[in-house]
This record gives sequence, C-alpha cells and structure tokens, in this order.
Amino acid sequence: MPAKKIDTLLEIWAASLLPLGRELLFANHMDLYHVIDSTSVGKVKWESFTVQYHSNEQDNDTDPWMLNDYDVWYQDLHIVVHNLLAHSDLMDEMDLAPYWEYDATNDQRCWQDFMSGDWAWQEADRIICKDPTTASATLVPIILSSDKTTVSVATRQTDYYPLYLSIGNVCNNVCHAHHNVVVPIAFLVMPKMTREHASTPGFHKFKKQLFHSSLTRILYSLHLAMKDPEVILFGDKYYQRVIYSLSAYITDYEEQALLSCIMRNWCPKCLAYRENLDEDALHHDCAHADALIEEFDLQKLWYKYRIDSDIVPFTNDFLHADIYRMLSPDILHQLLKGGFKDHLVDWVKQYLILIHGKTDAERILDDIDQQITAVAPFTGLQHFPQGWHFKQWTSDNSKGLMKVYIAAIEGYVPKDIICTFHAFLEFCYLVCHNVITEQMLTEIDDSLWHFHRYCEVFCNVGVIGSFSLP
Repeated sequence: MPAKKIDTLLEIWAASLLPLGRELLFANHMDLYHVIDSTSVGKVKWESFTVQYHSNEQDNDTDPWMLNDYDVWYQDLHIVVHNLLAHSDLMDEMDLAPYWEYDATNDQRCWQDFMSGDWAWQEADRIICKDPTTASATLVPIILSSDKTTVSVATRQTDYYPLYLSIGNVCNNVCHAHHNVVVPIAFLVMPKMTREHASTPGFHKFKKQLFHSSLTRILYSLHLAMKDPEVILFGDKYYQRVIYSLSAYITDYEEQALLSCIMRNWCPKCLAYRENLDEDALHHDCAHADALIEEFDLQKLWYKYRIDSDIVPFTNDFLHADIYRMLSPDILHQLLKGGFKDHLVDWVKQYLILIHGKTDAERILDDIDQQITAVAPFTGLQHFPQGWHFKQWTSDNSKGLMKVYIAAIEGYVPKDIICTFHAFLEFCYLVCHNVITEQMLTEIDDSLWHFHRYCEVFCNVGVIGSFSLP
C-alpha cells in the first residue's frame, strides 16, 4: 500500500479514537515502518547497514550514484545458524561428521546428503591438517544462494535480491520438506541509475564491489568461528564444538561471473577460452589468481586472463573459503530454464525457420503447439490450454513441457534432434534423484556422451555456430 494511503488510513483511525480519548499506535507511515523493521522474526531481528561510495582519489565529476546511500537489510548469520543447529525437530535429520555410504546389496557407494560427498571429507581433513586442535569439532558447511526476483503483478515490477542460507549438515529430504531449513538472511541492494550514468565503467565497478562488500559484512559474524571452534547448544540439549566453512554458493551463470570476478561469457570454473569451452583446461584456483594479480597490471589481467582484479571478492576476508570451489550450478536455471527452454526449444524453432522458411515454420510451430494443447489429462502431466507461449515461466512449467515435448515435435524434426532431447531429459531425470549411486554416475556419463554426440546436428545445419555458451 502506498505511503500516502497509509497516512490517510491512520488519520481516519485517529479521528475515530478522539471521542474515546485514546491515542493512535502509529503517528505516520514512517512510524509504522519502523515498528515493522524492528520486529523479530524467528527470534532473529532484522538489521540494516548503509553503504556509501568512497574513493581516495578526488574526482572533479561527481555522478549521482556516488552521493546515494544504499541500505542492506540482513539477519545475524551467527544467530540464524545457532537456531538451525539447536532446532530439536532437525536433530535426528542431521549429519555431524563426513561419511561414505555404501549399498549393502551391491557394495556400491551412494551419494545422498551433503556430508556424504567428497568435499565434506576433504574439507574436514584440510582444516584438521592446518590446525590439529580442531579435530574434535563438528564441521558446519555454510551453503548460500541468491537470485534476483521480480514481483510484477501486485507490486508494480518491484525487484528483490534475496540471499538465502542453509547448512550442509541437514539431510536433503528435510530441506525439501521443512520451510525453516532454507532461510532468507538478507536483501541485497540493486542500485539503479539513469541511462546516462548506468553504462559508465565507474558505476559497473561500484555495483560489483557493492555486491562483494555487502556479502562480507553480512557473513562477518561467522568470521572468528571459522578459525577457532566455538561451543554451542544442539537440538539434543548437548553442547558441541563447531567450526564453520563457506562450502557452496548456488546461483545462475550471471552471478557466478560476478562472484568469481571474471569477464562475462567466460567460464567461472576453469581456464578454457570462451571460443572452445569444451576443451580440457585447468580449474581456476585462488593461489593461481593471486599470483597473476601480483605479477600483472589491470589491463593485462582483464584482456589476457579475463580477471577483474579491480574487485576484491568477499571470500578474501574468510579463512575457509575458495570462491572457485564454492560455485555450484543452479539446476533450475542452467538445466530446466537455460539448457531446455532457452536453448534446445529455441534451437528447434530456429531449425524449422532455417529449413522450411518463416511462413511454413510458423505453421509447423502452431501444429506443435496444438499437439501440446491436446495432451490428455493424466496424473503427473501438466495441461497447457493455450500452448506453452506465455511470459511468466516457472520451473513447474519447464518440467511439464519436458514430459510432452518429444512427442509433440516427433515427425517435424530429424532423428538426431529427437535423440538430443532424449539424452538431455535422461540426464535431467538422473541428476534430480535424491540418491546417486556409482551405477547411476555411469548412466549420467552415458547420457551426457549421447547428448554431445547428437546435439552436433544443430551446428551441422547452421542453427548455431558453436556450443561454447556460458
């Protein structure tokens, strides 16, 4: 509700209280906002800090964004994590030590929860090797995620930038079912400016550093406990020593490039050239990046190594943090929306236009749309009454279209395209399992091999020039 309308309602309310001789609870909309902001949610109070532009150089030209204050709202991570570990309902669904799990029937290794993975085992060993006094401490991996969100229906295109937190000790099935396990801990700033200033290099640099500096400030309450274990109360009413480590940051490609401080359209995980991202290449490494930054100037780092050394990444301020190891793909954006909808489905459209011309291609696309619309109602199948061409696209829409798309395009495209979709859907189906076995890893590699084999049809006919896509 707009502030003016809130003030109007408060005035009406105040007038109704006058005959009773009572005072209004809120003086105006600002007073109401202050009460809301000071309210504790889940025993953790929302706080804020203000970020301002500061430069040691004296600039004669001062852009408007240099004079603005930027408010970041957040919750104390230290308290949030304490509350998660002290939650009695979660105690039986937590792993307090890394482990390897095997299937007793076939002696195959299984991967299910975070602590069953190789990272947790290796990270615990690495921390203990550096400081043997941490040997008896419980490793608490911190998992972060962020995603820009637009709420366009009721709030007139309001943009939000939430930052979420979870811990790797909680089992996956609880993360899916329990809404309190993944916690929104902050709302990052999305600075906006007029077109005149929005495209300037200085503003772009400021936005990047604002992002990293905000993360540093939000996470700083865990800083000391990443070096020296602390004693906290768990949900079983026993005290344990814990040590924290930043383990994963789940986000889409755009933010991966921002987090790793690399040039856009280059790989944030390896050193491969953007023209050939499929070639074998070494992984990015913090020690290697630091050595390059010490050796070369800004221009050479940017144009030869594609590193934005002018930005200080937030992981520089934390002991157990490596941004290149932390980056984790977002299955929703990179598979369901990116790989399937934004690439494969779009390539089918381009293929039909290339082969049949725009007029006939539009007719074929209408036929495909009718095939999708005509899918009979059945459990687990989504119905698309107006086809699949709509703007507000969700993950459920992508999953629903996946189940019916191959049948809809069969007969209109060659066999290799059908096989490409089959291999892609097989890969998505396997990686979304709650438990991954060694046999399933072999099947995943097999489906990936088939996808790479058959997707060449899009290159061969000229739909795309290269698969080196971010």
